[in-house]
Amino acid sequence: MMNNRGIADSRNGSAPGTSDDRDGPSPGLYVHVPFCKTKCPYCDFYSITSGTPAERWLGALAGEAALHRDIFGAFDTLYVGGGTPSLLNESETGRLFDILTGTFDCAAGSEITIEANPDDVTSRALAAWRELGVNRVSLGVQSFDDGVLRFLRRRHDAIRAQAALALLRETGFANIGIDLMYGFEGQSLDLWRRTLERALEYRPEHISCYQMTIERSTEFGAMLASGSLAAIDEETQRTFFMETSAILTGHGYIHYEVSNFAREEGLLSRHNRKYWSRLPYLGLGPSAHSFRDGKRWWNVRSVESYCDLLERGESPVDDSETLGDDEIALETLALGFRTRDGAALETLRRYQGWERTLKTLVDGGLVTVADGRAAPTTSGLCVADRLAAAFAG
Repeated sequence: MMNNRGIADSRNGSAPGTSDDRDGPSPGLYVHVPFCKTKCPYCDFYSITSGTPAERWLGALAGEAALHRDIFGAFDTLYVGGGTPSLLNESETGRLFDILTGTFDCAAGSEITIEANPDDVTSRALAAWRELGVNRVSLGVQSFDDGVLRFLRRRHDAIRAQAALALLRETGFANIGIDLMYGFEGQSLDLWRRTLERALEYRPEHISCYQMTIERSTEFGAMLASGSLAAIDEETQRTFFMETSAILTGHGYIHYEVSNFAREEGLLSRHNRKYWSRLPYLGLGPSAHSFRDGKRWWNVRSVESYCDLLERGESPVDDSETLGDDEIALETLALGFRTRDGAALETLRRYQGWERTLKTLVDGGLVTVADGRAAPTTSGLCVADRLAAAFAG
């Protein structure tokens, strides 16, 4: 049972669904913690390594949360991401959860995830998270090879990653996710296989395998532009992708989204599936995105600006968009083909020549059709972006 302070306890004691959204799917809540000790050279997510103290950010976050009180209804997922949420100390994490429980209703049995760096995983931190109701930890391992970790400039080594996983189990966490990264210069397929095999020794409930995408705004992006770093070719990317799926599905994992695998149906990421299914979600914090009733909006990408605005009682929203019918259909298609669920044939029918396109994809082994849906095969997931473009392009 949740501790009284835990977020799965409703603020008003109301049952799940007793809110504005009671007739529809429950929304998800995301909190962006914008602090890191060091900035990874491949990371395009917003974070800072110095400057604004967490206390000021928490005060601003309380102000933003108040702006959305009673609008979304009862949440059934909370995802605390970043940045590096595990950098927050026990007092700061406690205040964060106090803000959330004091403002929002959350359904019993909510999925409550916190992202963590292996270096920050201690018995004391884990005990504090459990007391607050955290029931899922996503651990940013990236690799179990020290050479790769140095290349990625992670602040932990392989031994620390393994110790963190062992401690999570010893502390009683029964829903652990591991983030891994592959597909970059100098990484051999054999080395990647060994990384997956080591991860499987811990039987994590969830594994995310992210193929490195080098964004122009990152340090690696600058290195790529200067020629001091090379990107791997498309055929090598495909080889890594197919091998990853074969190994993990061979061990019983469900490949349910391009980069995501779950040990069983009940362990799919409930929060992230809201994004792929275009379900409502509220994002709090600098750079966080939100979506509701066909409208998407996002906050300023600056801790200082975020705090300044909220301290003046102003909204931190930077911009927004409301999609039209054609844009909604295309987004539904693109997101659907990133998952094993694919897209409804009803969605495909709006595109001229859809039957011919579908047959081409089926004949090419990229899509299967059943129960009124076109679902990607593993080969289709490997080129998911192209599937949507085949219909809409």
